[in-house]
Amino acid sequence: MNVPTPRGSTLLGFGHYQPSNIVTNHDIEKLVDTNDEWIRTRTGIIERRIAEEQDNTTTMAVAAARMAMADAGLSDVDLVIVASTTSETRSPNGAARVSAELGFTGPGVIDINTACSGFEYAVALADQSISAGVAETALVIGSETLSRVTDWTDRATCVLTADGAGAVVLGASAEPGVSPVVWGSVPEMADAVVVEGQPAVFSQNGRTVMRWALKDSVREAQRVMERAGVTMDDIDVLAFHQANLRIIEPLSKGLGATERHIVLHDVEYSGNTSAASVPLALSKAWHAGELPRGGRALLFGFGGGFTYAGQVVRLPA
Repeated sequence: MNVPTPRGSTLLGFGHYQPSNIVTNHDIEKLVDTNDEWIRTRTGIIERRIAEEQDNTTTMAVAAARMAMADAGLSDVDLVIVASTTSETRSPNGAARVSAELGFTGPGVIDINTACSGFEYAVALADQSISAGVAETALVIGSETLSRVTDWTDRATCVLTADGAGAVVLGASAEPGVSPVVWGSVPEMADAVVVEGQPAVFSQNGRTVMRWALKDSVREAQRVMERAGVTMDDIDVLAFHQANLRIIEPLSKGLGATERHIVLHDVEYSGNTSAASVPLALSKAWHAGELPRGGRALLFGFGGGFTYAGQVVRLPA
């Protein structure tokens, strides 16, 4: 009897895309009763990118995917997973559209929607598929056009939302480069963040979300490291959902981040892009040469549903 050789997956490349349309806090001032100081103080956001007519969830996903595929040096994959709350159609799904646009030869195509934790869920599914031997390579994308489900008269939410996409490519590896996932949900908070109605509109109970983020996110992020068998001494990069700088900062502090840790804070210039926020921040930092090759990154996302997920990944060497 042949005993299967243990294996896992590892990251091979990053890609991202953002619309060229920059909307500053001063632009938001013209829409609702707010100001730059109020927005910066409460969210840390300075500007965000908003989709133009030619941009949508699929086109941005394709652009990010092209960059990630080129970075990984691949032309095809066995599996495509797209995480999004803003796909244009139910069928064909976003992953199928991305696959067709990129000319892939017939990968498995999956869309998932766990809102702001969607990328981490998708990475876990890709890693599990590769570890199980049903795929050798996988393309994972987070892509959102939140601006098209934003109530631009609601100053509590319109200051947050933005558009963009981020992608990673994973490949089979004898040495696992992605830890087992910690994922879960908080049923009593299922309606804390929603995109619903006709037409669909994003809304949230900001105080409830902030309370969970400041109290419980540290515990869950610590569980991620425990499951990965590492401590903060082993972590180089903290890549959290870019919801609000006022959440990212205390979460990092609560985990014991020091000056040597790279804490991603792309939210300042990209806003909240839901499932796209972690891969977008990672890819921008990676291609800017700001991340250590072969280093370890702690990923953690949370949001609508109410869901959370995270894992520790090894950056490409």
